[in-house]
Amino acid sequence: MISLRQHAISIAAIFLALAVGIVLGSQTIASGMLSGLRSDKDDLQQQADDLQSENNQLNLQLGAADGFDAATAGRVVRGTLDRRTVVLVTTPDVDPGDVDGVARIIEAAGGTVTGKVALSPAFLDPASGDRLRTTLTNVIPAGIELRTGAVDQGSLGGDLLGSVLLLNPTTAQPQSTPEELALALDTLRGGNFVAYDEVRPAQLAVVLTGDSSDPNAGGAVVARFAGALDGRGAGTVLAGRSGSAEGSGPIAVARSDAGLSSTASTIDNIDRESGRITTALALEEQLAGNTGRYGTGPKATAITVGATPTN
Repeated sequence: MISLRQHAISIAAIFLALAVGIVLGSQTIASGMLSGLRSDKDDLQQQADDLQSENNQLNLQLGAADGFDAATAGRVVRGTLDRRTVVLVTTPDVDPGDVDGVARIIEAAGGTVTGKVALSPAFLDPASGDRLRTTLTNVIPAGIELRTGAVDQGSLGGDLLGSVLLLNPTTAQPQSTPEELALALDTLRGGNFVAYDEVRPAQLAVVLTGDSSDPNAGGAVVARFAGALDGRGAGTVLAGRSGSAEGSGPIAVARSDAGLSSTASTIDNIDRESGRITTALALEEQLAGNTGRYGTGPKATAITVGATPTN
């Protein structure tokens, strides 16, 4: 007969065997898991290295393309803006290098930049809309009738500034006097809506924006401003970086609105030399009464003027 002591020893032996089995089994499983994790880590590291190598190669190719474009830009755009004048309007998020690049390509195309006007954050802020509209309606030049549909701050601002910053598209003559131009700009500067140095009326306009797709950055205001500005002169181009063609960015808004997309041309790669070349070509196209959507962003129809349309 088995004693209680022998029974207890047997049970203890069984549990000890189970414990040893669990320990040995867990070590085997852990070893397998670690081996698998090491293998996964090696695979992921190889993928990351391959992607980095591919990215480096693409950057080299992009840099080479920019270098080629920069070297040939003068020959590509030469004469396209011969004796044409252009005013530059910028938004608060614009990159100064983009402004300089566009000014340089306009000059290479034979054009002249007549001045730069910088829109302030207050100009784009919906909270400042009523104050801006009041300011604008108080400086309307004599003989100028603002468009009845220009009621939002972007459209009203573009319509009013277009009447003082742009020449009549038919006669190429100023639409306001120098005094009216000075009054409009000085009043807007006094209200902290714009900043500017010396500026003269021009035939064409380029509205330069940055990389923002933030709805709070005033994308809709900028898009409508460019559209209204286009209606006052011989042509307008709205140009920015890739982000501006996404979300609620100015170019995204302009391309999504049937009315706006048929006015100012849009370019979404202004930080690239190809985008700056396209700016000059698009201004020439605007003079002929045509409009395009250029670059590599959403709803662009071609990389540049005259290129094969994208699908």
